[in-house]
Amino acid sequence: MNRNVIITCALTGAGDTVGRSEHVPVTPEQIAESGIAAARAGAAIVHVHVRDPQTGQGSRDVALYREAVERIRDSGVDVVVNTTAGMGGDLMVDPQRPTNHLEGTDLVNGVERLAHVEELVPDICTLDCGSLNFGDGSLVYVSTPDILREGAKRIQELGVRVEMEIFDTGHLWFAKRLVEEGLIDAPAMFQLCMDIPYGAPADPALLATMVNQLPDGAVWASFALGRMQMPWVAQSVLLGGHVRVGLEDNLYLSKGVKATNAQLVERARTIVESMGASIASPDEAREILNLKPKA
Repeated sequence: MNRNVIITCALTGAGDTVGRSEHVPVTPEQIAESGIAAARAGAAIVHVHVRDPQTGQGSRDVALYREAVERIRDSGVDVVVNTTAGMGGDLMVDPQRPTNHLEGTDLVNGVERLAHVEELVPDICTLDCGSLNFGDGSLVYVSTPDILREGAKRIQELGVRVEMEIFDTGHLWFAKRLVEEGLIDAPAMFQLCMDIPYGAPADPALLATMVNQLPDGAVWASFALGRMQMPWVAQSVLLGGHVRVGLEDNLYLSKGVKATNAQLVERARTIVESMGASIASPDEAREILNLKPKA
């Protein structure tokens, strides 16, 4: 069991959730304010996506990232900033003519996915460690070994900690290869992402199996979607890991009750502390992850 638990709050994501809850932040100001509130509630890390303020759709716009991250940094609230670097991997395949790319395709190379990371140099950024049939329909998330190696090398050169996002068991296999090849600095940081169709299901036995395959010295967290978000907090802590909650993964505090990010962090904190563990501060998270001290 983990006795000092880092809570990450994933603030907004890029999924089609804006119309489903008024609490999902859209503008950079809303995203920053939601992150600040989550940090005050006990999150040591905020995971940042941005959205087009006009459409609510996920975006790779560097200016939007700049505004959101600078607002968080300038707030005076201490929190570790973790930006996604997963945008730019969406391939919409025409099922009748698979060589055609349909509307919704946003596919760029590994370095182009890092434009905002290059400029802002966050504490952490993500690396989605494999391709995936993403839900029903014709969306494939594309993240090939060559793309991943290119991205990991550049992130390492920038001095940013990589959070390797693992959506299935083969992704974990390849992520361990990145560690062996020296493309991931110690301590290797893994996020085990469960219940995303069609990756690894939210099965406690599968989570335990994946944890048992992590390399020595790894730091890890996991999460699951929807109603499994809070049970997964307990699963993760019991197996020795850290936790992630937030509106990217779940919109509800309880059945029919829409949540804010701060409320989800507060609920996770209650679970962790009721288990006899403590919540890691941002400085403790920096120590666990061997990050640079706050400037």
